[in-house]
Amino acid sequence: MNHHRLAQMLEARRQTSRARLAEMTAALQRGLGAGTHLPDMQALLSRLPGAFPRMPASVAKPRSGPALPGRFLDLSYANAAGERTYKLYVPSGHNGQAVPLIVMLHGGTQGADDFAAGTRMNELAERHGFLVAYPEQSRSANSMGYWNWFRPKDQRRGSGEASIIGGLTRQIVDNYATDDRRIYVAGFSAGGAMAAVMVTAYPDVFAGAGVHSGLPAGAAHDIPSAFAAMAQGAPTRRNGGPLIVFHGDNDPTVDHVNADCLVQAVLQDDMARQQPQTTVGWVPNGHQYTQRVYSGGDGAPLVEQWTIHQAGHAWSGGSPHGTYSDPLGPDASAELVRFFAQHAHSRARRWAA
Repeated sequence: MNHHRLAQMLEARRQTSRARLAEMTAALQRGLGAGTHLPDMQALLSRLPGAFPRMPASVAKPRSGPALPGRFLDLSYANAAGERTYKLYVPSGHNGQAVPLIVMLHGGTQGADDFAAGTRMNELAERHGFLVAYPEQSRSANSMGYWNWFRPKDQRRGSGEASIIGGLTRQIVDNYATDDRRIYVAGFSAGGAMAAVMVTAYPDVFAGAGVHSGLPAGAAHDIPSAFAAMAQGAPTRRNGGPLIVFHGDNDPTVDHVNADCLVQAVLQDDMARQQPQTTVGWVPNGHQYTQRVYSGGDGAPLVEQWTIHQAGHAWSGGSPHGTYSDPLGPDASAELVRFFAQHAHSRARRWAA
């Protein structure tokens, strides 16, 4: 494909995103009216078909993966902001030694079991010997299961859903042998946006973050601004790092421009002054991808950006046992684990959720 044709395709996609945003905004204005409060997400989504696509029941994928020898525990955590259940995979070889912890935040309409199956992260935890937790959004907090990443009260340390995720992370640290220097957070879609919130609100806790098809922290402050950011990106404040980002450049739900916003939020002015190390690759019988690695001030890799070409809104390299997964790769879960292994806090810390 020549560059002129590619430019035409990208421009057509931008125009489509603008049209979708205008349509969604008009629907919001019609539904809300002057002086009314924002209704819950379910009511808005019912007026905006296709804005957050759901998987039809007729094509829903099975939600069970291979049997593993470790323990997959059902747990819960509660504080003043509310209660959430979560699942924790403890690998079979875990015998009290301090091991890393990865907190995985699912996307909308998903749950802990579904996300674990789709990402295959438990298999990697069993192989490499780390803990992995899957907080689950309450349908009473969001009727379609989205983390409320766009609400200011849920974006702050010690407040709302950020405090719940932070609190359950500390609960795991207190109850299981973990390496406090190696705690990480990752997520997909709304969960990816919430992962960016968590590493920004708790940079002393999380030694790195992975965001797949998500948005940077502070990209929105309510539902209309969330839709705007999803379609067009948003100005960003400085977010925490280190960071690895995955995004399909054919994503119809969260525009790929948000991957650039995430990278810029970590690197800020440094981004304009450095050239990333760029690798172009192909998965056999799968997607082409471009990987860009940006170094920090010490010369070590700080940010990785993976653009999966012709991929949509799905976890790259995921298992068909989970929803919103794309088996054509590259394997985002394996790359997350590799990236996280390169980063740790200089010393163990304790924190207040």
